[in-house]
Amino acid sequence: MQISPSPLTAALAGAFSALTWPWLWSRFGQAGSEGSTELILGTLLLVALPAHAFVLGFGHRASVAPGQLDRVLLKRVGAWLGAAGATAVLTSAQALY
Repeated sequence: MQISPSPLTAALAGAFSALTWPWLWSRFGQAGSEGSTELILGTLLLVALPAHAFVLGFGHRASVAPGQLDRVLLKRVGAWLGAAGATAVLTSAQALY
């Protein structure tokens, strides 16, 4: 599967993860719940896999020389984190009103 990550795909993956994580936590992560396996699997499928696919991509690419900073990857990581944070803030603000 060939996926070309970009800041847009990274931002969409961040928003998706931020929207699905609260549902996962409320369903499987409460104290005393027996859903630890489901929480781990859900986190892998709904947070880690989209982050890997749409921020890092699949396949090996030598984009920078060893010891160099991968600025393109940092931009995608920033887009992922920024979109996830913005989605969480907007969702929280919506819940207040």
